[in-house]
Amino acid sequence: MNKSLQEMLLTDGMRVALIGVLAILALFLVAETVTAFENFGRSSVPSAYTITVNGDGQVTMAPDIANISFMVQNTAKTVAEAQAATTKQANAALTFVKGQGIADKDVMTSSYAIYPQYSYPNPCQPGAFCPAYSGTPKITGYQVSESIQVKVRDIATVGAFVGGLGRLGVQNVTGPDFGLDDATAGYDAARTDAIRKAQTQASLLAHQLGVHLGKIVNFSESSGGYRSMVYAKGMGATDSASAPTPELPAGDNTYTASVSITYEIR
Repeated sequence: MNKSLQEMLLTDGMRVALIGVLAILALFLVAETVTAFENFGRSSVPSAYTITVNGDGQVTMAPDIANISFMVQNTAKTVAEAQAATTKQANAALTFVKGQGIADKDVMTSSYAIYPQYSYPNPCQPGAFCPAYSGTPKITGYQVSESIQVKVRDIATVGAFVGGLGRLGVQNVTGPDFGLDDATAGYDAARTDAIRKAQTQASLLAHQLGVHLGKIVNFSESSGGYRSMVYAKGMGATDSASAPTPELPAGDNTYTASVSITYEIR
């Protein structure tokens, strides 16, 4: 190598690059050495011997929300008349809902439907022989319905909320469905409990058998839950004006999980 080439390679930039490459190579060799020590004496072939343990977990948690749905529907001779009546009643219900401190994000229209109403003429007199029916049904009006879902976050106000809806004359009040705002929280807690129990069982079993637990080679789970559910019958404005506020206990929700864990043993 001539002198000019040596001077070019020994510039500051080249020296820094060369040092960087050597540092990366050294780190790689260190990592490989550590891995080799960790795997020393350990077979690269998966163990043919395993044990499988099961764990059943359960947690009980108080609900923090209540889901309630209700419907408003009216029938009139024209679609426009039925829509006007339903809109007026639905808007009154929504004004009440927002007056209870319910945020806009917790109110949702789940369906809006328009159905024609028919009459079916009967060509036969009662008791007389009736030929094959060939009458054409006649539209007598239209029914317009709107269904709304509400999430109530203040559990203590659920009874008053349902009672207020009844006094507005809405139909088909369903709920409250008490649950958790974070739907996965209960199942996650139950799974954690199930895994802890399975791990405890595995450690005990390994001790009794005089073996050592290796890595996990298989895992499966199933989850479930029990939610309290109450139905409140829809009431008309007349018979609900003096109706007492219903008591709707929230109770607790129970969440369950079952896991199966398979360990290598050595």
